[in-house]
Amino acid sequence: MTPGGTPGAPGVVVVTGINRYLGAHVAARLAADSRIERVIGVDPSAPNPEVAGLLDGVERIRLDLGSLGGLLADLDVDAVVHLALVTAPDAQQGGRSAMKEQNVIGTMQLLAACQRAPRLRKLVVRSSTAAYGASFRDPAVFTEETEPREVPRGGFGRDILDIEGYVRGFRRRRPDVTATVLRFAPFIGSTADTTLTRYFSQPFVPTVFGRDPRLQFVHFDDALEVLHRSVAEEHPGTFNVAGPGVLSLSQAIRRAGRVGVPVFEPGLSGAIALARSLGFGRYGLDQVDLFVHGRVVDTSALEREYGFAPRSTAAAFDDFIRAHQGGVVVTREQLAAAERAVLDGIRQVRAVARERS
Repeated sequence: MTPGGTPGAPGVVVVTGINRYLGAHVAARLAADSRIERVIGVDPSAPNPEVAGLLDGVERIRLDLGSLGGLLADLDVDAVVHLALVTAPDAQQGGRSAMKEQNVIGTMQLLAACQRAPRLRKLVVRSSTAAYGASFRDPAVFTEETEPREVPRGGFGRDILDIEGYVRGFRRRRPDVTATVLRFAPFIGSTADTTLTRYFSQPFVPTVFGRDPRLQFVHFDDALEVLHRSVAEEHPGTFNVAGPGVLSLSQAIRRAGRVGVPVFEPGLSGAIALARSLGFGRYGLDQVDLFVHGRVVDTSALEREYGFAPRSTAAAFDDFIRAHQGGVVVTREQLAAAERAVLDGIRQVRAVARERS
């Protein structure tokens, strides 16, 4: 048993967001744990084909978060794992308004259902280090007690602040429930497919001129381990979850064998739009600010409480590189578009220099 853990895994566990990559893997892992009697996956839509095969041992119910109240009470649910968060507006039909509806309103509805569930004794909520924001006023390292110096510009960061506020209210109303909030650094690894991995998979990676932010990642497998332990053991509180150590953006780009393309910050949105048009992913203000300012968190509370240290940021990133070497094929059209982006960046630098002279 790890520090902070107590015996007795929950009997019935509900996992939200199982049609997504993270939710499907977490539900499958819990279903394989013989200490847990039933794992019920909840999502309003059918699982994506790429994750459906993981869910053979999971009972699936197509239900939105607003309809959970009766389910939690009728099935005598012991634990809820809330993973149904949207991280970028383009990942949700309906854009930013639909994203907020899912993240903020959906979490409010979930917590209301949890409050009415008499047997519930454990709640695990996915959060993010985006809660700290990213600005030039940031401290060198964030601890769990550090307040953001500025409200995050991105919608996901603001949603996370709202979600954590609602969880604090739930803790006051249901002190009998062990509530665990996990602030994850960006996921990376051999299997992860995220905004970040798509960013580093581009042959030409846009960076901000004069900036070399410090970054932290968490390996996807280590994130699964922490989530699993949070359900099977008792770990109340809020914890940063990241790989120890940091990589600067320039180090990460070199390790990935890519070419950094520096642009002035106002031009970064244009470079990101180009990357989106090439099919390399979706980026919002949360990601832009991360690539400008970086973010580093302290993980000592996690290591003390769980008796577990994720692999280092560098090791997690190297695993991603090994899995993706040679995986990006650049067409002639994509190369020409990337070359135009480089030239546009150079023109921006020259234009600003002329204005200042």
